[in-house]
Amino acid sequence: MKNWVGRALAAPVTIWLLVAFAAPLLVVVLLSLQPVSDPFAPLFTSFSGAQFKELFSDTFYLSVLLKTTVLAMAVCGVTILLGYPMALWIVSLPPRRRPLAMSIVLVPLLVNVVVRSLGVELLLAPDGLVNSCLKAIGLPSNSHMLYTYGAIGVGLVQAFLPFMILSLYDVLQATPPRVMEAAQSLGASRATRFFTVELPFSLPGLRDGATIVFLMASSTYVSARMLGGKKAWTTGMLVWQEVLENLNGQFASALAVVTTLICLVASVVIVLAISRLTPWLSLRPARAWSMPRVVVAMLDTVIQPLACALVVVAIALLLLPLVLVFVQSFNNVPQATLAGFRGFTFQWYAQLFRNRLYFDSFWISLKLAVTASFIAVLLATAAAFASVRGRFAEKPILEAFWIFPIALPQIAIGIGMLRLLQAFETLPVFLGLLAVHVTVTLPYCIGLLRTSVLQLDRTLEEAASGLGANSLRRFALIVLPDLAPGLATAAIVAILLSFEEVTVTSFLTTARTITLPVRIYAEASYSLTPTVFAISTLMIAMTVLALFVLGRLVRLDRVFSR
Repeated sequence: MKNWVGRALAAPVTIWLLVAFAAPLLVVVLLSLQPVSDPFAPLFTSFSGAQFKELFSDTFYLSVLLKTTVLAMAVCGVTILLGYPMALWIVSLPPRRRPLAMSIVLVPLLVNVVVRSLGVELLLAPDGLVNSCLKAIGLPSNSHMLYTYGAIGVGLVQAFLPFMILSLYDVLQATPPRVMEAAQSLGASRATRFFTVELPFSLPGLRDGATIVFLMASSTYVSARMLGGKKAWTTGMLVWQEVLENLNGQFASALAVVTTLICLVASVVIVLAISRLTPWLSLRPARAWSMPRVVVAMLDTVIQPLACALVVVAIALLLLPLVLVFVQSFNNVPQATLAGFRGFTFQWYAQLFRNRLYFDSFWISLKLAVTASFIAVLLATAAAFASVRGRFAEKPILEAFWIFPIALPQIAIGIGMLRLLQAFETLPVFLGLLAVHVTVTLPYCIGLLRTSVLQLDRTLEEAASGLGANSLRRFALIVLPDLAPGLATAAIVAILLSFEEVTVTSFLTTARTITLPVRIYAEASYSLTPTVFAISTLMIAMTVLALFVLGRLVRLDRVFSR
C-alpha cells in the first residue's frame, strides 16, 4: 500500500477523534484554568490557577482523591486475583467449550453498568442474598454493607473484572503449548509451571488489564453513586455533582484534569513495573530464579483448590447480580429496594408496557446505537487497513491516539462536549451524543477489525489482480466477503456498547433526548420502582440474544483476541 493511501485511510478516524475527543479535552483544560467559577464565562479568558489552588487547599477534596486512588488500586488487585484463575480455566477448556465459558465474561461486560449495579444492590441489601446466606448458616448478618467503599469496590470489581480476564486470556491462549509440555516433561509442578511459564508469558496482558481497570475505576461515578449513595464519595461523583448540580464547570474541570494526570502517572508506573518483570521485552538479560522446595510443595497443595474457589467466586460475582435482577423483575414487592422474594407477579412487566416513556427512551437509544455503529464501523474499517497495510512514518503515533478514548477518564470527555454544545447552541443534542458514542466505540471496532484484516488471504487478492481485476472489484468480490463476519461482529459490539453507554451520556441528555440507560439510572438514583427491574431484564435478554447472533458469526473466545 502506497504511503498516501495509508494516510488517506487514517485521516477520517483521526479527524473525527480530533473533533469529538481532542477538542473536548482541550475545552476541559481551558475551563480548569479560568480564574472564576461562572457557568456563563467565555471559554477563552485570562488563565489562572485559582481552581487548582482551591482544590489542593481543601482537605475534603484531597481525601476523596486519595480514597478514590486507593479504591482503584484495591479493585485492580482483586481483579488480578480473580482474573488469573478465570483466564487459566477458560484456556484449559477444550476449544469447543471455550465460547460458552467466554459468554460468562462477555454477557456482564456488555450489559449496562446501571443494571449490574442494581444487581449488586440486591446482593448486598440488608435483606439481600449475602445476608440471607449468612443467616442460613448461623452467622450474624450485616445490614450496613451498602453505601460504603466496600460496596463500591464490589460493584467496580464486578464491572471491570471482564476487562482483566480478556486481557489475560488473550496472551495466555497464545502461549506455545510446547513450552508447557517441555516444563511438564522436566518435572515442573503446577505451581512451578505457573510462576515460571504462565506468569511471565502473561505479563503483557497483566499490564494492559491493570492499566484499563485502574483508569476506569479511578474515574467511575455511576456505580459509585448508586452503591455509595452520598456517604462514600469518589472523584467521579464530585465531578458529576459540580457540573450538573452546582453548575461549576471550572472546578469540575480542574478535578477532571487532576484525575486524568493521576491516571496517566499510574499508567506509566504500571508499565514501568511490568517492564522490570519482563526484561526480554526491553532486551535486558533475565536473571534465573527459583523457589525453595518447601514453598513449592505448599503452593502445590493449595494452588489447585484455591484456584477452583476463586473461579467459583468470579463466576458468582459476574452472574449473580444479573440473576437477581431477573428474579426481582417478578418479585411482588411494593418497593424495589426490598430484596427478599415476596411472591411471583407479572405486574411490573404490565406497567412497563403501559409506560410510554420507556419506549421513547428505547427508540432514542436504538437510533443512537445503530447510527453510531454504522459510522464507527466505516471509520474503523479504514483505520484497520491503514494500520495493517499502511507504511507511513506517523502510523505508530496515530495508532496510539486512536485508543486514547479508553485510556483517559470519560468524565473529561463529557464535561468538554457539554461545554461545546453550550457554545454552539444551534447544534442538536443528538449530534453531540452521536459524536461521543462513536468516539467511545471506535477503539473496540478498530481492534476487532484490525484482527479481521490481518486474517485476510492476500494471495486471493494477488490472484484477482493478476486476472485483471482493479482495486474496486478486488475489494467488492474478494475482500468484502471475507471481511463480512468481522464487520458484523464489530457492528454488533458497537451497537451493544453504544446502547448501554451511560457514563458520558448522562452529561449530555436533555428532557427530550433521554436514553434508556440514563432513564434507568435516574430512576435508580431517585425514585426506584420495581418496573426498572423489568426493563433491565429485557436489556439483559437483548444482550444475550445479540451474543448468540455474534456466536454464529465468530467464536466468542476469539471476539476480542488480538
